Amino acid sequence: MHSETCRQCSTSRRAHLTADLTFKQHTSSVSVSCFYQLQQIRSVLRSLDDESTATLVHAFVASRVDYCCSLLFGSPNTVKLQRVLNAAARVVTNTRKYDRGLHHAMRHDLHWLDMIDRIQFRIAVTMYHCLHGTAPEYLSELLVPASTRSSRHCFRSSDSNQFVVPPVKLSTYGRRVFSVSGPVVWNSLRIISETTHYPMIRSGAISKSTFVHVINQLTTP
Repeated sequence: MHSETCRQCSTSRRAHLTADLTFKQHTSSVSVSCFYQLQQIRSVLRSLDDESTATLVHAFVASRVDYCCSLLFGSPNTVKLQRVLNAAARVVTNTRKYDRGLHHAMRHDLHWLDMIDRIQFRIAVTMYHCLHGTAPEYLSELLVPASTRSSRHCFRSSDSNQFVVPPVKLSTYGRRVFSVSGPVVWNSLRIISETTHYPMIRSGAISKSTFVHVINQLTTP
């Protein structure tokens, strides 16, 4: 696909898509925008309480990082977005760049996910909707439930709401398509029965282990 065509198609979606599918331009653009917003928040930080600061960071920074982040599954260009999250966490916790304990604060105090986990979280939520018919049909039709296959490889997962992971020809791009990345992420959650309610949680608000725990609690008959 021609890079100019990709760029024109992605402009309305605010995701910079190029022919190499590395999303390098997209992550760079989001990173620059987020750091600008953090700078603006820092300028009025003394006039804000902790709750107001966290609200502004979520509204102007975290929301930009999360937008279309599921497209970044398998992409090597997520480091810049992780740096954005680190900087945002320092603003919320009012810590300096070289202060220790940032990762612990992000996980246990702010309950934020790392960039890789945020991507997997978004994909897992989309898979949940596909499983229960609340996702767009063009996504659901890409998935093949393991229960529809009779091979030995799928026998053990046929009763656990898992999906078949199709083979791919290109190890670089093939594993990043939703028909592959979706089942890979979902099967790793080890869901064992159908869920009937959707947990009211949002990306980045809880840890990955907590997300798995909540889903599994809801799937218990």
